[in-house]
Amino acid sequence: MSVTTSEIEVKSGQRPMRRSIELLSSMRFAISLLVVLAIASIIGTVLTQDDPYPNYVNQFGPFWADIFRSLSLYTVYSAWWFMLILGFLMVSVSLCVIRNAPKMIADMKSWKDKVRESSLRAFHHKGEFAVHGTRAEAAATLAKLSGRLGYKFVTRESNGATLIAAKRGALTKLGYISAHLAIVIICLGGLLDSNLPIKLQMWMFNKTPINSGAMISDISPDHRLSESNPTFRGYAWVPEGEHVSTAILNQPSGSLIQDLPFSIQLNKFIVDYYSTGMPKLFASDIVVIDHKTGARVPARVEVNKPFEYDGVSIYQSSFQDGGSQMQMTAFPMTGTSAKSAPFSGTIGNNTPLGKAVPGADGQTIEFADFRAINVENISNGSGANDARGVAHQTLKQAFDERLGSGAKSSKPLDLHNVGPSVQYKVRDKDGQAREYNNYMLPVDVGGEKMFLAGMRVNPDDPFRYLRIPADQGGTVNEWMNLRAILENPAMRAAAAHRFAQRSVPASSADLQQHLEESALRVLTLFAGADSSVGMVQGGGNIGGFQAIAAFIDRSVPKGEQEKAAGLLLRMLEGATWDLWQEAREQAGEPDAVPTPETSQFIQSSINAISDSFLYGSPVYLQLDSFKQVQASVFQLTRAPGKKVVYLGSLLLVLGIFSMFYVRERRLWFWIKDTDRGSNVVMAMSSARKTFDFDKEFTQTRDAVGAALGARPVDAADHAGASSAAPSAGSQDSTR
Repeated sequence: MSVTTSEIEVKSGQRPMRRSIELLSSMRFAISLLVVLAIASIIGTVLTQDDPYPNYVNQFGPFWADIFRSLSLYTVYSAWWFMLILGFLMVSVSLCVIRNAPKMIADMKSWKDKVRESSLRAFHHKGEFAVHGTRAEAAATLAKLSGRLGYKFVTRESNGATLIAAKRGALTKLGYISAHLAIVIICLGGLLDSNLPIKLQMWMFNKTPINSGAMISDISPDHRLSESNPTFRGYAWVPEGEHVSTAILNQPSGSLIQDLPFSIQLNKFIVDYYSTGMPKLFASDIVVIDHKTGARVPARVEVNKPFEYDGVSIYQSSFQDGGSQMQMTAFPMTGTSAKSAPFSGTIGNNTPLGKAVPGADGQTIEFADFRAINVENISNGSGANDARGVAHQTLKQAFDERLGSGAKSSKPLDLHNVGPSVQYKVRDKDGQAREYNNYMLPVDVGGEKMFLAGMRVNPDDPFRYLRIPADQGGTVNEWMNLRAILENPAMRAAAAHRFAQRSVPASSADLQQHLEESALRVLTLFAGADSSVGMVQGGGNIGGFQAIAAFIDRSVPKGEQEKAAGLLLRMLEGATWDLWQEAREQAGEPDAVPTPETSQFIQSSINAISDSFLYGSPVYLQLDSFKQVQASVFQLTRAPGKKVVYLGSLLLVLGIFSMFYVRERRLWFWIKDTDRGSNVVMAMSSARKTFDFDKEFTQTRDAVGAALGARPVDAADHAGASSAAPSAGSQDSTR
């Protein structure tokens, strides 16, 4: 038979196609894709997804952050290569099922009734019985036994012999098909719920993300997705008493606006806390308003208890401040005036600072957050969370107990509610900002009432706290007056003179004069008014303990520095006491009586003034009252692939269960007549050879012998029975 050239060309053209199909449908290709998907999923789990790009720059640096972005590692599950791998995996598994499922179904339906006696004798698990009854009687007995053992069977007559072919557990083949189809269905569900439909809309309908701060109502249709969008996952921020009818879909280059077929109105936000301050329960009482019918459907949304309406699931994601209103008092932190001014603001808004603090023109307060409850550890034995953060290395031993305004505590952990707090930023004319976190109420720190004023330069840094001691009235007024009067050269001179007069008898005029000059010098250093010491980073003279330490480093020999430090610190405490009396007299109050409490107040005030030079704000905002407004953050999802994934997961469980726990067994009986009755050859096989199957074969063989009333022939060989059949079986097995 000749083959034409065209037929050869057709066959040669089909070979690459056949090889490609074989590669795609091979197990090694599918496993390779699964390994890549597993690695990508690990990356997507470890690496936070969909964060703003600057966060990744801060974490990895600009070089690696740019490389990771080019690989779409920040959006792994919506990356084009991830979708492509899912598509190839679907094709691979589908081809595998198409190639093998018909064979498996045919094998499952087949009774394998074409076997003969010689092939049964070649089985590893076999047995032979000599029966006294007729062939028909043996066949009826074995058929009944097969049914009792749970086998389905057929009976065939062939060449004067009867064949009973039985099978059990053939549905394990369906388990294989089910498990593979489950992978295809799960991948399909993943693609349906992925970013792919949105990418297609952006490509087909020219939808583009928006990255401006425009009002949602003013955003054009080019940046909005219709209510009929088949799948999306976005977020909505709803303050109490307000409603929203859109969701925000974050994209790498901005955001898309998803219009909803309904509005969500937040009536009340509910939050409950553990004793550690962690939220125990937060829920939202909402009303869903249908745009078509106008129906109002009340519902409660809790964590892990979403509410579904019109195919959109509403999840409680988190909560934020919804625009609480703050009433505060602004105290100047620089200059010789302690005059305060009322100040108000709303969380999320900006307020110019110049109207409350003279000389602060161009600076603004950006209110970021408000918390009505703060359960925190306010004890820190190391002092590492004070305004200074790290102790000055020079004269560390001499100043260790004085650096930082935080009271030392031996307790490693002291958790309790410290009351409301407000968080804000002070932004200067150049756009630079520092973040502050001030507590409304004084906090008991080591037995002393302190007002905590947190500060940090970078958002990733922890807050370092300035601890302002509360006066007898529970306010910061006396400390503010003391800070302001320290800035006044005339008042420093008066306090130094007063200190020298009460410390040295009038008869020692020279010593008194010398002490007055020294006290004035240490007050001037501490006030940061001595320009010869140096400048702090960012401008301004060095003040506080830093200035005194720098002066000692420059002026005192190394061996005498500790002694000089102790002398100057005692002089500072004494002169500050008199400075405080000057401030009280100026405020129309009587002089304080020396007591352990007033002495501690002076010590804490000195520490706080020293730290105030690193506070970096021209104003201290004391929270007086507030009107809290809560806001819920909802995650809104329309996920048609969710039910598809559920179906695939169910099929996967059933398939794996069938593959591992349902074993296919085949059982044959070959029955033929003999001179003394009939002879039965039994054989048994299984798709998986296990010790359990060996045991099952032994039990089945014994059951067959008991039903036939005969012993296996091979067991009777040693008793003088014929050995020809086993020899033939052995020869067949060898062949």
